[in-house]
Amino acid sequence: MDNWDTSSKDFKNQASNPVTMRTIRFRDYGEPADVLRLEEVTIPEPGPGRIRVSVRACGLNPVDWGMCRGHFAGQLPLPRGIGLDVSGIVDAVGEGVTDVAIGDAVLGAADFMDGSSAGASDRAIMYYWFRMPAGLDFIQAAALPMAVETAYRGIDTLGVRSGQTVLVHGAGTTVGFAAVQIVLMRGARVVATAGATYADQLRAMGATVTSYGDGMVDRVLALAKQPVDLVLDAAPISGAMKDLIRIANGIPQRVLTVSDFASAAELGVRASYGEEHSLRYDVVGDFAQYTADGKFTIPVAQTFSLDDWRTALEISQSGHAHGKLILLPAAD
Repeated sequence: MDNWDTSSKDFKNQASNPVTMRTIRFRDYGEPADVLRLEEVTIPEPGPGRIRVSVRACGLNPVDWGMCRGHFAGQLPLPRGIGLDVSGIVDAVGEGVTDVAIGDAVLGAADFMDGSSAGASDRAIMYYWFRMPAGLDFIQAAALPMAVETAYRGIDTLGVRSGQTVLVHGAGTTVGFAAVQIVLMRGARVVATAGATYADQLRAMGATVTSYGDGMVDRVLALAKQPVDLVLDAAPISGAMKDLIRIANGIPQRVLTVSDFASAAELGVRASYGEEHSLRYDVVGDFAQYTADGKFTIPVAQTFSLDDWRTALEISQSGHAHGKLILLPAAD
């Protein structure tokens, strides 16, 4: 049975009556806690090739805080919204959109590059979307897009193939957790570094798991029992890049990081940001179906109402979220 009801009186009223909505956005660059505000704004209209959704869930990501601090500064006008990962119900479609209709449940990416609001809102304009498969709820759906896209693109860029041994460093992050599953799907062997929170789940998937910290290089090489072919660094910046290069037999080009771009530039490691590869949102629909079928998952740590966004921010910035943090605008 599907997990949504678009025929309800509440949905119809919500879709037709309001002219304003709540959104979290910033007007100046700085620390997220200082510059972000929950504001009331006019509900935006979808342009050509875009849709608007009534947001049911919005996943938060480190890039949200990076944007507040000036990532894309000068490239995008202010004010700007946050929240890329979105699931919701279509309530308006732009010119040329034929694959979805009002009332459809979708997941995908908010169009934060082309508007003053994004997914952390009551309504969001989307530039990439997929219909939600039956059996997938809105919270699970909103956990998927960026984690899947980033992990899949990194693994594709590295060229992971069957029979290789791959280290996923930071396997307890949402990107790392996704990467472990994708590498295993490709028939490669995974050695993963992770904390205690998800170590048992990673082992149950088929990964060999060890901890971070002193002695990591020796532990990984001992567990691998053969040279490690490739390394995907999905961990927060930790100063471990030289160790990861050692694990990759001293060859920096066998390492790709999704986070530590400064070390990548200094040491010759590959970086997901700036690589000449297209974003891979095209695979998100497949992984939504895998998730609905119980074959893939992204761990969700906590959910919050839109009014409680500051708590979510504090947990995210603590570095101890232990999974995806999700805002639920419709819960308010």
